[in-house]
Amino acid sequence: MKHIRNFCIIAHIDHGKSTLADRLLEFTKTITQRESQAQLLDNMDLERERGITIKSHAIQMNYILDGQEYVLNLIDTPGHVDFSYEVSRSIAACEGALLIVDASQGIQAQTISNLYLALEHDLEIIPILNKMDLPGAMPEEVKDQIIDLIGCKREEIIPASGKTGLGIEAILQAIIDRVPAPVGDPEAPLQALIFDSVFNSFRGIIAYYKVVNGEIKKGDKVKFINTEKEYLADEVGVLKLNMFPKTVVKTGDVGYIISGIKEAREVKVGDTITNVARPSMDAIQGFEEVKPMVFAGIYPVDTDEFEELREAMHKLQLNDASIVFEPESSAALGFGFRCGFLGMLHMEIIQERLEREFDMTVITTVPNVSYVAMTTRGEEIIVNNPSDLPDPSKMEYVEEPFIKANIITKAEFVGPVMSLCIQKRGIIVNQSYLTADRVELVFEIPMGEIVFDFYDKLKTISKGYASFDYHQIGYRKSDLVRLDILLNGEHVDALSSLIHRANSYDFGKRICEKLRELIPRQQFEIAIQASIGAKVIARENVRALRKDVTAKCYGGDISRKRKLLEKQKKGKKRMRQVGNVEIPQTAFMAVLKLD
Repeated sequence: MKHIRNFCIIAHIDHGKSTLADRLLEFTKTITQRESQAQLLDNMDLERERGITIKSHAIQMNYILDGQEYVLNLIDTPGHVDFSYEVSRSIAACEGALLIVDASQGIQAQTISNLYLALEHDLEIIPILNKMDLPGAMPEEVKDQIIDLIGCKREEIIPASGKTGLGIEAILQAIIDRVPAPVGDPEAPLQALIFDSVFNSFRGIIAYYKVVNGEIKKGDKVKFINTEKEYLADEVGVLKLNMFPKTVVKTGDVGYIISGIKEAREVKVGDTITNVARPSMDAIQGFEEVKPMVFAGIYPVDTDEFEELREAMHKLQLNDASIVFEPESSAALGFGFRCGFLGMLHMEIIQERLEREFDMTVITTVPNVSYVAMTTRGEEIIVNNPSDLPDPSKMEYVEEPFIKANIITKAEFVGPVMSLCIQKRGIIVNQSYLTADRVELVFEIPMGEIVFDFYDKLKTISKGYASFDYHQIGYRKSDLVRLDILLNGEHVDALSSLIHRANSYDFGKRICEKLRELIPRQQFEIAIQASIGAKVIARENVRALRKDVTAKCYGGDISRKRKLLEKQKKGKKRMRQVGNVEIPQTAFMAVLKLD
């Protein structure tokens, strides 16, 4: 056991985690020349196309130092704030972390928040200065930033480059010297923490775990403590580039188990595996429950596919434990699910994955956050969907969630960033200069304001330099109203949104204009209205398609033409009463891209 090292790689987006992981794998000869490719551990097409890591990936390497062989278990983690749950789970399975900082960009918001996650779990931090080969690298300045942040010695920071392979040997040496070996009792009853799982259509569900105490053998009868289900370990082993079967996985190792589990609901990330013959009574303290930040409805385009969508969502939840969902129904869209995501990018990725991996075409409603409404009777109602909001006459007040946002940016962008936050009803709490040209701004902003396009706008106005991280700070009273969209006088519940009264007129007008462009013209006129309660605040009309019924009346008396036009008018009126308006999927998404 003293020759095992478990470590993960943490950093901000685009600081070179996956590239560095590739170099480590090549250097330790875990992969052959033939298998190597860029972003080797990112095995989803989506990850390659976007150049981001979405899932954490575990892999085992063997390395010989001074004649002694060491087993290194590496977990490569995502950098985006929306996937921080993946990072927290990887950290729970490790004893050390490589903190990678881009030598040309310095420390950014996500670097700091991932670092705090690692420090909470008492991990040994090894600072690495990556991308030293870039012409824009500022090694001395960035070293000062790292020393300020974690208080290490200057010589402990390892200069490296994922592209050229500089410093890889020094990193491996540091992992073996500085990262503590896993602590655990090989003689104790088995306790293994599940940190991930995948679905395989031939072999059922494969769970990945870290053995904390005891050992797990092939053919053992095992029990999952939380779900209290028992299984036979058909195959156990470690994770090399592919799965590598073994007869026994010992304390401190990271491995997988295949036991023919068919039901996605039976495996929970954070659960503990123990042995039936010699059970451990207490579960390992897993991870904190995930807190979804953005809620949206996901509905199948074809209502008959509801059950298939449910299956797909369960399989997706295995692979991405941070998604939370419950069934709901909508008058406009039929049956579907109310889903909680960690952010907008997470929502987009889930929608993409449903389409690619499960061939499910889905409609996503306008994302929102959850509010708390207090009725005049003193009842508290949690509002996840705008249609749950009680009638204004029965409502005392509404509270909305606020977040504390930390934004780190270059000094030249402070003005635009501040005006963006104030426009989003933000209150500035603090402004401090980290270095001569790097500023940290702390704001308190209503969460509903940052759900739509805040992150994209922030990146645009700061030329990609501002980095953003946030956490919830509780609920506050707010003057919120429900803005309803009516088509031909009928509510479309999927387009309703909760919005601050001050912004509602402007928002209602813009939404109506946008829908007028997107809704196809019919044989009758369609009225698009935005209303608050019974008060209509904006209206647009989609003009009817005219059919020239008087074409056959040439010459003769005008009254014949008039008679025909009157007849047509009555027909249009009747048509409008029975006609229903099809809303294209683009209209639901248009609300997000109003500007």
